[in-house]
Amino acid sequence: MPSQRSTTADKFIVDRRKPHRNSDVARAVRKTRDRLSQQVGNPDFDRELLKLHARAMVGGAVIVPLLVLATAATGLFAGVGKEIGVWALFTLICYAIVVFMASRVDRTEAAELNPLQTHGDFLIGHFLCGLGWAWFAWLGCDACQVEQFQLIKAVVLLLAMAATAITASSLRGALLATFAVPVAAYAYAGASQWMPAELIMAGLLIVSLPFFAYVARQLNRSSLMLLSFRSEKDALIAELDTAKSMSDEARRRAEDANLAKSRFLASMSHELRTPLNAILGFSEVMANEVLGPMSNPTYRDYARDVHDSGQHLLDLINEILDLSRIEAGRYQLNEEPMMLLSVVEDCCHMMELKARNKDIRIVQDFESALPRLFADERAVRQIALNLLSNAIKFTGTGGEIRVRVGWTAGGGQYLSVKDNGPGIPEDEIPVVLSAFGQGSIAIKSAEQGTGLGLPIVQSLLAMHGGEFELHSKLREGTEAIAIFPLSRVMEELPALPTKAVAARRR
Repeated sequence: MPSQRSTTADKFIVDRRKPHRNSDVARAVRKTRDRLSQQVGNPDFDRELLKLHARAMVGGAVIVPLLVLATAATGLFAGVGKEIGVWALFTLICYAIVVFMASRVDRTEAAELNPLQTHGDFLIGHFLCGLGWAWFAWLGCDACQVEQFQLIKAVVLLLAMAATAITASSLRGALLATFAVPVAAYAYAGASQWMPAELIMAGLLIVSLPFFAYVARQLNRSSLMLLSFRSEKDALIAELDTAKSMSDEARRRAEDANLAKSRFLASMSHELRTPLNAILGFSEVMANEVLGPMSNPTYRDYARDVHDSGQHLLDLINEILDLSRIEAGRYQLNEEPMMLLSVVEDCCHMMELKARNKDIRIVQDFESALPRLFADERAVRQIALNLLSNAIKFTGTGGEIRVRVGWTAGGGQYLSVKDNGPGIPEDEIPVVLSAFGQGSIAIKSAEQGTGLGLPIVQSLLAMHGGEFELHSKLREGTEAIAIFPLSRVMEELPALPTKAVAARRR
């Protein structure tokens, strides 16, 4: 038999297999993603890329200048002359200008930057640095003792090119603006000498320039993707904050509405019960002809109908009030040691007459010598009566109801009420377990009910720390199981010794 447990008191069951769609949220997310997909030409991303380039230039401000100083020192030691010192000074000034521009951009807010102007200023600064490297590529060394001076210049240019590709990857075109002229100058100088080594290094520099440009472009795309992810994360966080605010407001309104409902039910309970009790009493007096016979038997039947309808309405009001108090947390448990067997047996005797009127047999299958439970006897009695009442209501004439009380596998105690009624379809079990919920087959084949019995049973068991299970199979019957945990079972104390045993021990 399928087993279901309900954790909601809402009659409308949500199908979690279908994704919940909110058109406004979906439209906003789609718009955000479309905006983020425009990776090129986005002013916000251009500003962020410029800020990244500025931070990279400030953070790596000593890398290329150290290479320039090391090259100049080596050249002076090798006897190149003072010209290499002048070149080093010019190149360092150019890099200082770029670093100064980068530090200023880094201190400026991104919203205040002009992307086109700042991008152009950076390219001009890198072009000036490129003029310094072009000067280095054009340097000669007729008086120095280094035979492979052109090869050393090529190695230095490769190192500078690699460092620039990494540090200036966030700025599109920075590498080409810096090293297009130096590579052309070196290639022209190497071609004029017609030396194989110089030609090979010139070819290597020419090939390396587009390779490093490709590497810089890939790093730029990675930075752009990270910015896109960060922007999308910020947008989603903002949407979540908005949805959370709306949810908090909706929850507050729901709590206010629930509190107003509880106050209304509490204030109306006396006003509703007082006239209903009068209707029940007077209709019972009239139906039983206590004050004298009624000449017309139809009036007597009407009085019985009024009494039955009033009793049904009073039961409905009582169940609604009970469920309302439980949901509002105002249902106080009066816990004390009690015997589950005794309570269930009393409930079976109370429902015996109602079952006999429908020719239903109640079979009691109780385990003997069960210890006491620490529970609210009134709540346990209500649980047993609700389960028995449902079983009698949904069982046909001539049926059988089996009531069992015993141990659970975990050491707790349980109450099981099983009938051979029409059963409940598997997809209707969540509805049956919700407030005011009733199955379609049960409604057609049973008496009228309120649909609050099982939710009250679940709530009372939850207050005791227990569980409620409903097993049902169509056209075979239903079994309702109320489980009390091990923590509710009280251990039996050892018997006190008699006077004879105490004297023998002495």
